[in-house]
Amino acid sequence: MSIIATIMNSATGEPIQKMSFGRMPRPYASFTLKSGELVTAERIDIGKPAPGKFAAPVDIWVTLKA
Repeated sequence: MSIIATIMNSATGEPIQKMSFGRMPRPYASFTLKSGELVTAERIDIGKPAPGKFAAPVDIWVTLKA
């Protein structure tokens, strides 16, 4: 089962994109965004699932290079 995560911008708090991972990514893992930029996960937040749902929301916070 894959993990669907929302990639969040640490500076603005805005979502950048959704991304699918084969397993839960580790903090400080590097990956490439759709824009082609290589980013590193700073923080990973796992939320509480909605009532009646199984999947918990996952947010991965990254800082984009200027």
